[in-house]
Amino acid sequence: MKISGFTMGRNVGKLYYPIAESIRSILPIVDEFVVALGQSDLDDDTRQRIEAINSDKIRIVETIWDTSKYPNGTENAHQTDIAKEHCSGDWLFYLQADEVVHEKYHQTIKNRCKDLLHNNAVEGLLFKYRHFWGDYWHYQESHGWYPNEIRIIRNDPEIHSWESAQSFRRIPNFDGKNYRQQDGTYKLKVASLDAYIYHYGWVRPPQYMQSKRKALETIHKGKDKVNELYSDEDKSFDYGPLNLAKKFNGSHPSVMEDWIKKFDWNDSLRENGPIPTNRPRMKHERFKYRLISWLEQKIRGGRPIGGFQNYELLDI
Repeated sequence: MKISGFTMGRNVGKLYYPIAESIRSILPIVDEFVVALGQSDLDDDTRQRIEAINSDKIRIVETIWDTSKYPNGTENAHQTDIAKEHCSGDWLFYLQADEVVHEKYHQTIKNRCKDLLHNNAVEGLLFKYRHFWGDYWHYQESHGWYPNEIRIIRNDPEIHSWESAQSFRRIPNFDGKNYRQQDGTYKLKVASLDAYIYHYGWVRPPQYMQSKRKALETIHKGKDKVNELYSDEDKSFDYGPLNLAKKFNGSHPSVMEDWIKKFDWNDSLRENGPIPTNRPRMKHERFKYRLISWLEQKIRGGRPIGGFQNYELLDI
């Protein structure tokens, strides 16, 4: 059995993504790791961070991004597919540049891949998610934050990254362009995996968080729209009251130890207080979603109410 790891990115170093930590977190359980690295700005150090890992398992594929050909976030999916196509494993383990795996799950992941290797009904493996918020000691578990996602897939040419690269779908005869198509696409049949992805996409110094939001909005909506949405004064993101999130008392992946030591924006955070008025409310700040979350967690034992599910979960 061979497992390939893969990811993609551009300018992720300057946007405070822990990409090296992400790669290192699964390097012990993969046979190779492919990075589709887009042409980045001169002040970005993503390549240097990856090369500093100093592993012969890692292979960098240089790419050019074209958001005019792949608009509305689909360049993310296109770049993910480029990395996927360079993988040679039986199973392909995808991590985004802000996703990290705790070493305590390594054996569980390897065992599940081995046990299901010859079960062709299984097209992918479904992870649980821990979405950290603001700092490393709070996380989101409210309605609107995806609780599960596919992160390991079969090495099958018909399986493609989908929409803005959050997930995967089977797309026979794919034209290589319309990553948001739904007609003629099929949800993957997946098996559950008792392991978490630690998602640090919302843990950054406030000024970096704002820069990252602008970068993502540009990929999805274009520069003109971003200029409308953000003024020159909008240089720092307000995480709002952290008591709307849950407290985290567990351990973080060991590869994150030095990264977490860089935490220095506690003075910009608050446990209580008003919800920000200088930005649109996040879902977990809206009464509707807070009510749904309460019903899900207190009445329904964690079972979701509605919501989109981009997979078919097998009872295996």
